[in-house]
Amino acid sequence: MHNDTRGSGRPPFPGSDAPAGALAGMRVIELSQIMAGPTCGMMLADLGADVIKVEKIDGGDDSRQYRDPQINGISAPYLMLNRNKRAIALDLKHLEGKKVLLRMIRDADVVTENFRKGTMEKLGLGYETLRKENPGLIYCAVSGYGTTGPFADKGGFDLVAQGFSGLMAITGEPGGPPLRTGNSVADINAGLLAAFGVLAAYQHKQRTGEGQIVETSLLEASLQQLYWHAAIYFGSGVSPGPTGSAHVLSAPYQAFPTRTDWIIIGGANEKNWQRIAQALGRPEWAEDPRFARNRDRMQNRDELVEEISVILKTRDAQEWLNIFDDAGVPAGPVHSIAQALSHPQTLAREMVVEQDHPVAGKVRTVGMPVKLSATPARYHRAAPRLGEDSIAILGEFGYGKEEIDALIGAGVVAAVDREPVQA
Repeated sequence: MHNDTRGSGRPPFPGSDAPAGALAGMRVIELSQIMAGPTCGMMLADLGADVIKVEKIDGGDDSRQYRDPQINGISAPYLMLNRNKRAIALDLKHLEGKKVLLRMIRDADVVTENFRKGTMEKLGLGYETLRKENPGLIYCAVSGYGTTGPFADKGGFDLVAQGFSGLMAITGEPGGPPLRTGNSVADINAGLLAAFGVLAAYQHKQRTGEGQIVETSLLEASLQQLYWHAAIYFGSGVSPGPTGSAHVLSAPYQAFPTRTDWIIIGGANEKNWQRIAQALGRPEWAEDPRFARNRDRMQNRDELVEEISVILKTRDAQEWLNIFDDAGVPAGPVHSIAQALSHPQTLAREMVVEQDHPVAGKVRTVGMPVKLSATPARYHRAAPRLGEDSIAILGEFGYGKEEIDALIGAGVVAAVDREPVQA
């Protein structure tokens, strides 16, 4: 057994500006781009890992090219998913670029990539090659369909994964066309699952020194969202369809119109249903054979929704929310994105982070959704410019000034704001 324990409890790297955190001492080489892989990297970076983003010289991460919206010429989507990372621009098709990456790999714990199956091997940088440089390496791959099965060689995109997995068959209103979820749920969840897998593999490495492959896919990240719907199919043989905002197992549990705006009412159990009936001024509904039990309400949901809606349209949304709050009924507004991101509760949970960027100025991103009491997430730097840290990173890995100048001159490395390097 190989006992490379460099990733076990080591202090933060001298060159990293990451504050001490739960993952201080973990070094991640991020070859991923756009959304799924960078989500994984950002989660790890927020918790103290030193995440070095390796980007192609020509344009960098493809999300840098998203033109709308931009903040002072910088892509807002790129800024969202790449905070707390350092960046080096490197030509991995060039022999010297490969050598640079291999040197970095020797002192890394994790490498992430989200290329089509076989791309890394074609570059001469597949797992078997990288593990020869570092047997303790954790190799995290996010793909469209996974690395096994008849679709393993196909590329994948969030929208395609949502359709393939069945998510689009349950999204939208009954009788309507198939719809994707409003967010890129496959990409985002794949990034979260990748981070989850990396942490499990990192714990194993700390115990044994052994690295391994961690992989997930947009397909699996989408299928995981089907827990309730899969349970219905496995239990009944019926493939569920779309139910709009209504819950597939409980009623009333959906959005309702009021005189002014839409609100959500959650009647997920019988006690809540009884409170709802009371708050609506219809206590007799609790004993009505059409609505008494959840099974009855599900069978008569259209009628139930119609009767509730008639009542709700007699008052403003906030009036009803106050009534339901007083009655102990789970209820809430249907916010716009702007309303949700500016709400005092969102801000109290530190879910909006403001950082200074050298070009974009003040930028805001969505904060870490997991709170740790002893080692909380830190937000120490905004997303890097392309090649912002190239020189510093090369210096950390033992390259002297003349070597760095030669790499830049040969087009192997790109850098911005070049500063003198100690030979």
